[in-house]
Amino acid sequence: MTHDSSASPLIFGGAAPSPRAALPVLPPLALYIHIPWCVRKCPYCDFNSHTASPVLPEEEYVDALLADLDQDLHAVYGRELSSIFFGGGTPSLFSAEALGRLLKGVEQRIAFASDIEITLEANPGTFEQEKFVAYRALGINRLSIGIQSFQEEKLKALGRIHNGDEAVRAAGMARQAGFDNFNLDLMHGLPDQSLDDALNDLRQAIALKPTHLSWYQLTLEPNTVFWNQPPTLPEDDTLWDIQEAGQALLAEHGYAQYEVSAYAQPGRPARHNLNYWSFGDFIGIGAGAHGKLSHPDGRIVRTWKTRLPKDYLNPAKSFKAGEKALTNDELPFDFLMNALRLTEGVESRLYPERTGLPLESLAEGRREAEQSGLLQVEPSRLAATDRGQLFLNDLLQTFLS
Repeated sequence: MTHDSSASPLIFGGAAPSPRAALPVLPPLALYIHIPWCVRKCPYCDFNSHTASPVLPEEEYVDALLADLDQDLHAVYGRELSSIFFGGGTPSLFSAEALGRLLKGVEQRIAFASDIEITLEANPGTFEQEKFVAYRALGINRLSIGIQSFQEEKLKALGRIHNGDEAVRAAGMARQAGFDNFNLDLMHGLPDQSLDDALNDLRQAIALKPTHLSWYQLTLEPNTVFWNQPPTLPEDDTLWDIQEAGQALLAEHGYAQYEVSAYAQPGRPARHNLNYWSFGDFIGIGAGAHGKLSHPDGRIVRTWKTRLPKDYLNPAKSFKAGEKALTNDELPFDFLMNALRLTEGVESRLYPERTGLPLESLAEGRREAEQSGLLQVEPSRLAATDRGQLFLNDLLQTFLS
């Protein structure tokens, strides 16, 4: 539904895992919960989402999610959750009763940090004031609202079911329901969009005073309607003008860019997503969910769950579709494809702490990337230059084994 949640991690083939140093400290632990149903599938969406039937199998799905979690508990014994993210699909299609039973079940199994961040993705078309007051009462303390645009013709082109007025009202309802921390999800580079169109959308979003904005360019992804029937998108020069003017406008209004497409007011970055990008751990439950868990002996394992809801709900089928332990050769790229998305990168010490590998294992790629002007020459940090941010794929290629 939105890009505020993490995209599916890349999974690499390769040799069996090699020994590496035990991890001195395990990273923070998060939980991603995937609810795969939407009112309607958008033509640009390549997430694991499916058109909802008139009656959702809420009770059965919550039972399955908790059973799925039970199978992962052995790997996280004694740890606590720093954040939870309900992604989709459209999680706000679920009732407060269903989400309440799920959250209670999760907390009975894993301790919550005292300042846990719990985010729910929602669409303006699914906003009901009463429901959102109830969500807030459950302890959900952050919303991510999928606006995409405020302009009627752009929303129609994107296949969205809400209109601009509903989008504006949704932000007001979020605040009235007690959410003082919420994200608006906005796209640019839309079909036939001009610079003025894009900036008007951004100004409208800023006027609603969200604490966080996810602002990113529409891309045509395989296995989508737009991929097979491409709309007319703006020329590259227009896209560049939108990007530059939009970033200046966001900065002017106090939204600092901290990741490729994430902007936040001071102290309000998405903690759940920061955990992804700094190579933290996360359990993934739900149809098609991905997870990544570190073990004290140095193993780092990525998992992915059964994708289709009907298979996920089938007691005869396994929740887990596959898993892979990352090898020493894969770890540098896997770590950096997350960390270098952050505009300030990460402290260099985080690499050995989170991978069990010495910093020297990056030396050759680091030297090449610095000489190419893609990586900052700063021993205490791993951070892309402005040019490196623009050419992130080229930067990452220097660390491929």
